[in-house]
Amino acid sequence: MPYSPDAIRHIRLSTATLPLTTPISDAKVFTGRQKPMTEVVFLFAEITTEQGCEGLGFSYSKRAGGPAQYAHAKEVAAVALGEDPSDIAKLYTKLLWAGASVGRSGVATQALAALDIALYDLKAKRAGLPLAKLLGAHRDSVRTYDTSGGFLHASLDEVRDRADRSLAEGIGGIKIKVGLPDGAEDLRRVAAVREHLGDAVPLMVDANQQWDRRTALRMGRRLEEFDLTWIEEPLDADDAEGHAALASTLDTPIATGEMLASVAEHERLIAARACDVLQPDAPRVGGITPFLKLATLADHAGLDLAPHFAMEIHLHLAATYPREPWVEHFDWLDPLFEERLETRGGRMLVPDRLGLGVTLSGQARAWTTESVELGTV
Repeated sequence: MPYSPDAIRHIRLSTATLPLTTPISDAKVFTGRQKPMTEVVFLFAEITTEQGCEGLGFSYSKRAGGPAQYAHAKEVAAVALGEDPSDIAKLYTKLLWAGASVGRSGVATQALAALDIALYDLKAKRAGLPLAKLLGAHRDSVRTYDTSGGFLHASLDEVRDRADRSLAEGIGGIKIKVGLPDGAEDLRRVAAVREHLGDAVPLMVDANQQWDRRTALRMGRRLEEFDLTWIEEPLDADDAEGHAALASTLDTPIATGEMLASVAEHERLIAARACDVLQPDAPRVGGITPFLKLATLADHAGLDLAPHFAMEIHLHLAATYPREPWVEHFDWLDPLFEERLETRGGRMLVPDRLGLGVTLSGQARAWTTESVELGTV
């Protein structure tokens, strides 16, 4: 059967605010740099074609940036109308040039991420495939670890109880936050959780960029005894040289990358050999199109991969990585979607549903604060 050209007929952009049931605190709160997080703002893009095919994509922001993402998407999205949705690379370039005066990273491309992801979702659905299968999967499940229960606002008892529930639910590893002003308290919490979990359960820690180079080296050496899977963001995200020094000195792997907002920033990190585990975030770097570029660079450099947040997207992308990756389990986004991802035996299963395999819930619609319709319904 010959290819039947299609065209984008309609784009719906919306922004919704997801309230968090408990204010979230990591080390940035305890060092006075940020306030507890109480909500996450999402940008959704829903694309419909002349043939009735549909695609859903999203981007997000924490604490700030949501209105800016939505405003930029409204300004540039119309250039995609009338285009063949299968030509994703062409469309991405066209969207970039529509907003070229504000650059190619940060909010400027995070706004495009929702559109780019929606186009991939649409293309996979049109092909009758889950997104991972469209891209070319290496596996049908991915190792997964829980982050939701390891924040610093939670007591040790709460962290241990949540870890037990996560493991019982089929999640394979546990990550907890560190980076408190009192390093001794960090070590006490890590020791208690490691003792509780035993030696067989993968355990990660995340300092959320709150250590300086000297502190990171000292804490990294103290943490070696706990056989951690990695130490995450020990330094400022832009400190490639400092991360490289830690990666070459410590036995424990260094993980970072989630706060970087472009392929170019990841290139610098990779070139500096600044980590053992790369943690890109597709919505933050501008979508699946740039994510796939940096994943290729990471593979060529021999790095492990553990994408940050947004497991609904990253499960599919991690499944395509040649090396055995990790995907981060967060339950925060559950109210936004009708479907749930399955975990079993320490792994998250790639769903057999088409595309991303998620649809917006009625609750997500109820939390929508603003929307715009482009094209014809």
